[in-house]
Amino acid sequence: MLLTVLASTLATPYDVAVAKPPPGLCTNADAALPVIRQLPWAQQILDPARVWPYSTGAGVLVAVVDSGVDSDHPQLRRPGKVAAGEDFFQVGRLRANFDCDSHGTAVAGIIAADAAAGIGFRGIAPQARILPVRVSERGSTDGTANEIDPLVLAQGIRYAADQGADVINLSLAGARDDKVVRQAVAYAQRKDVLVIAAVGNGQRDDTIRPSYPAAYPGVLGVGATDIAGTRLQSSQIGPYVDLMAPGGSVVGAARSGGHNYYSGTSFAVPFVAGTAALVRAAWPNLTAPQVAQRLLATTMPARGGSSRAAYGVGIVDPYRAVTDGLTTKRPAVMPTMAHPPVDEVAAARTAGEQRLMSRAWHGSGLVIAAALLALLVALIVPQAVRRRWRPGRTPEPATEPIRDEAPDQLFLLPPPPAER
Repeated sequence: MLLTVLASTLATPYDVAVAKPPPGLCTNADAALPVIRQLPWAQQILDPARVWPYSTGAGVLVAVVDSGVDSDHPQLRRPGKVAAGEDFFQVGRLRANFDCDSHGTAVAGIIAADAAAGIGFRGIAPQARILPVRVSERGSTDGTANEIDPLVLAQGIRYAADQGADVINLSLAGARDDKVVRQAVAYAQRKDVLVIAAVGNGQRDDTIRPSYPAAYPGVLGVGATDIAGTRLQSSQIGPYVDLMAPGGSVVGAARSGGHNYYSGTSFAVPFVAGTAALVRAAWPNLTAPQVAQRLLATTMPARGGSSRAAYGVGIVDPYRAVTDGLTTKRPAVMPTMAHPPVDEVAAARTAGEQRLMSRAWHGSGLVIAAALLALLVALIVPQAVRRRWRPGRTPEPATEPIRDEAPDQLFLLPPPPAER
């Protein structure tokens, strides 16, 4: 579908709650799902806990322009974590902190889910705040955003920028360049918002397909990899692919509690958006373009290859994105090594001693060689005299024929004559 101190302080009691959307909405809502307790592979590889001593995303507002976010989810319900937001999909001023099909909830959880006792899944930036912006009821199954009204999407993007979002997560993609969406993205960028978008899930062959808003200037386009670091076959290729993130069977939060496995570039985007929140919290003076450059400069190589159109510059690395160059101090200048003055008298005495030792070894070697030579002469000369200096000969072996003995064996037939 498209669409260690901190661990204890962030942990919350885990009990399943039932979200209550506004009356009349979510007529076909997804049912609650069980929890997944194992540590997901994406969190194992990216290991966000390593970076939390330096940044947790505190003070950063990430807008999730999507299907809404279930703020009742146990890992998202901490007061102040998920704002009420606004629903641009329905007529009237409605809140957006509910979800009908879990797409936006999964995205928000990957970005900022709190730790919970006995649960391996947690967000990349657990102290970041989520601003839900509802522009669709359900995510698309083919990786496109054609079902989303471009005007509604543009309104949602502008709203997020006006609400002070530092990062906008757009887990959607379409083949059409809509002027209103392009202008809304530019509007957000003028407000120093970092816009991150999915590259889409429409790849079927080697054809490069258009993808918006990932292809707009300044937008970070995110593709998806599997557990082996290989691009998902559906993850689109093209010049709009800037970097990659886990997106194949990754764990995300589900509406009404629990978790689910999700695949697609939609779910790779929040790993980058969460990392952007970490960077913006750790480096508050960086502009959005500078944050984007930092994310690109600190990626890890993709095991699947180095094709720029397929993998961008590599896979996002939260730890390096935050910690590389964390200190602004220049390296200390190493002091020049001072060599002590040479004692010429002692050096001459040492050289003389070495020469005497060398001569002694040579003399000893000559004496030993002479002694060995004398010993050989004493052993060999008497024998040569007895043989009157004739060369010695070795006795010839016996001329009896040698019979090859066959190995012990059992014969099923009478043995051959040679064996009787």
